[in-house]
Amino acid sequence: MASSLPAPGLPHPMLVDLARSLIAAGQWDAAPAAAAALSRTLLRRVVNATGVMLHTNLGRAPIDVEQHGSMNLEFDLDTGRRGSRQRAVGSLIARACGAEAALVVNNNAAAVLLVVAALARGREVLVSRGESVEIGGAFRVPEVMEQSGSVLRDVGTTNRTRLADYAAAVGPNSAAILKIHPSNYRVDGFVEETGVAELATLGVPVIADIGSGLLDAACPWLAGGPPAWLADEPAARQTLDAGAALVTFSGDKLLGGPQSGVIAGRADLVARCARHPFARALRPGGLVLGALQETVIAYLRRDVLAIPFWEMAGRPVASLQARAAAIIAEVPAVDGAPSVRSEAMLALPGAGSLPGITVPSWGLVIDGDHLVALRAGMTPIVARVRDGRTSLDLRTVDPADDSLIITAVVGLALVDSVTRR
Repeated sequence: MASSLPAPGLPHPMLVDLARSLIAAGQWDAAPAAAAALSRTLLRRVVNATGVMLHTNLGRAPIDVEQHGSMNLEFDLDTGRRGSRQRAVGSLIARACGAEAALVVNNNAAAVLLVVAALARGREVLVSRGESVEIGGAFRVPEVMEQSGSVLRDVGTTNRTRLADYAAAVGPNSAAILKIHPSNYRVDGFVEETGVAELATLGVPVIADIGSGLLDAACPWLAGGPPAWLADEPAARQTLDAGAALVTFSGDKLLGGPQSGVIAGRADLVARCARHPFARALRPGGLVLGALQETVIAYLRRDVLAIPFWEMAGRPVASLQARAAAIIAEVPAVDGAPSVRSEAMLALPGAGSLPGITVPSWGLVIDGDHLVALRAGMTPIVARVRDGRTSLDLRTVDPADDSLIITAVVGLALVDSVTRR
């Protein structure tokens, strides 16, 4: 009976298992819906119309890198001997952010774990109480310290930590100072923190976890310089220039590459991290390194349009408004009234970066909650509902996917027209 099931991209063994479970449950009539539901559990391309540019649940930074066949991942083409998977990409990242060396791991949490394990096992790492936080999926600084074998030394208070607090805590067992950027939260009011430049005067290596992966605060890859919404976001180059021995950051998020983590800074400290046993367990594969290499090369070429995140972030609002008008022109009215409207919106950086920051945008609004219907298409469209209205923010929609938006919205309009009859 499995052969009579619809096969929306599912291999035969999965269909057999599904058919057996449906027959055992006496639910064979539900076979088409069950097969479709099973197919939708597989990874597939979606259209991000949420307005969240770095949507964690949708893969964060969009990347567009094709790789076919083998690559010289750990093969030296000159000597014909085994090479290093880190050398090429590490040197490119180091060049892009002004570091002596760089190492890539599978995410930024791994980068922090590897650094403190390699440099501070059995010794103290000084952390401000205001930065001993939980970020993301249960990534808690005290627990990372425990797993690394280092000892967390709390400094200062939750809202105010001064240079004198760090100076009083520095001792013979101090291996490093860990400075953590609050990338997904913000503390306002009666607050004070100590910057990297001041911490670097204490004679202890400063490890700065800047989080989101902005390479250079000057954004030399953007013709107009840094956008206003990037104000006060720490960047790798400036943090290293201020005296940090190492910086750690994400390869996705604001960097715009695949999910990965980067350790960059002093060559001797990066080498110690590379020699640690954790380095092999946390290393990325060839697909990640290949995609990250293409991303960093685009930065060095100043080819911002080759980095989908920056192309998305830089779209003028006027162009989004024009796209919205073109889409609406294709959608039939319902009872003489527009079934979809064009409105100003506010996009978000997302992925735990730049909390509270919004980016002017434009998109489409449809009365009612249509999220399920939009996700039901061959290419699911993920949107948002607020105040009983469905919003599709065009900043996060590739212009090449506007035809998919038109098809989906026209379908909603036709259903609405039939329902009203």
